[in-house]
Amino acid sequence: MWRSLFLAIVALGLSPRWASADPLVGVWEICDGAPTSAAPTLSHCHPLKGVIDPQGRELWLRAPVRAKTAREQTPSAVYIFGAASSEVWLNGVHLGANGAPGPTAAAERPGRYEAEFPIPQALWRPAGGDLIVRLSAFHVGMRFDQPVGGIGIGRYPQPSRSPQIAVTFAAAGALLAAFFGFGAVYAMRRTGSSLTLAAMAGVAALQAGVENYRSLVNYPYPFHVWRVNAIWALSAIFALLLAAFAAQRFLPRRRNVLLAAAAIAIPATYLLKGFDVKSGAALLTGVGFAGLAAAVGIREKRPGARSIFAYLVVFFVAGVAWPYWLLDLSFFVLAATLTLPLLVAEVVRLGREDRDREAALTRAASRPDRLTVTTARGVELTPLKDIVAILGADDYAELRLSGGRSLLHSARLERLETQLPPSFVRIHRSVIANLAHAERLERDGARWRLHMSEGPALPVSRSRLPALRDALDPPPVPLRAMA
Repeated sequence: MWRSLFLAIVALGLSPRWASADPLVGVWEICDGAPTSAAPTLSHCHPLKGVIDPQGRELWLRAPVRAKTAREQTPSAVYIFGAASSEVWLNGVHLGANGAPGPTAAAERPGRYEAEFPIPQALWRPAGGDLIVRLSAFHVGMRFDQPVGGIGIGRYPQPSRSPQIAVTFAAAGALLAAFFGFGAVYAMRRTGSSLTLAAMAGVAALQAGVENYRSLVNYPYPFHVWRVNAIWALSAIFALLLAAFAAQRFLPRRRNVLLAAAAIAIPATYLLKGFDVKSGAALLTGVGFAGLAAAVGIREKRPGARSIFAYLVVFFVAGVAWPYWLLDLSFFVLAATLTLPLLVAEVVRLGREDRDREAALTRAASRPDRLTVTTARGVELTPLKDIVAILGADDYAELRLSGGRSLLHSARLERLETQLPPSFVRIHRSVIANLAHAERLERDGARWRLHMSEGPALPVSRSRLPALRDALDPPPVPLRAMA
């Protein structure tokens, strides 16, 4: 039932305006034309091949119109949507103009992106007739592969877009709620994943407004190039943020590799033809990278990986099966139903971590030689002497332990730095070293590295080098006064 209702809403909101009637317009011909005081004069007509493209020229089109049947005797209009100015005649009668098409940029006055030309009932003839359309597009701003989305005759007035607008704004409202919710979580806990999710929700809400701006405002067609480029840019940003969130949550050790690949692949979708294809490809590429990170999270038994992977699969299948629905409506519904559960899960997770941390700190109060480590499996007490180094991974910290082991701790370096004894020194913005395991400090070209008793050498930043040297140098032995 819900699936049928959803598809019905989508079909009502996204179908072409003339889709409610049987096709009345025949095959288009392209002609040489000249305006007159009455109907224009056309000559040298031949069948139109390819798309209707008036970019940088004046275009005259003609098509036969068949007679209406008894079941089609309803008010009708000629509908044109696309980046062009237009003018229409039916059976030699001028129906109106959208802007003013012309043979040059100076002669043309840009019209609206969508135009409708009501047809008086008296113009319909029992034997059909001719439809003539004059187009020009000298002010597009860039070259489109399909500047005119469609020309046809359909029922007048057009079907209401209220269902689509209502669903879109409901999704946008939910996304804005998620944006403020994750923002509040970030303000309290300073977790990178919360900031990423807040940005995802905000970008998706903004795209909902940009995508459906055409339903609210019939803008001049030169504005269209800005709108479609903004849709692609927001789709690409959302995709990058989605990949970043999944990498932070499920692939912290290799997240930079995944993000580097996503940062190349997602912007590359702009090279594809057609802005619907560009935007859809950008979204699905981000979903693919996020799904890869979630799949690794399932293998490593990270909490939440299975549910997010399943949802991303639904997102991807919907995008492949119904690409236009994904862009125009499904994307906002799916984004909202993804971010809202994540907000609830994030609040629950942080509350559980707080309770576990308080209990662990109570147990560890009598064991100052251990670090309370919160992991995906629970809480562990790790001896400080076993910690070789601690590497920051945004919301997590990787503890490198003696014996080649490692442990992920759901804490940030800033908090750990205040809890550790003086033998642990911050030597880099993302590294804390246990100097009890330090062996030597060496220059490596223009950089410095600290070699430990185990594992690879650690990078040392220039700003922290003096403090590290002071910590490594033994204090001088005081001289005793001679009697």
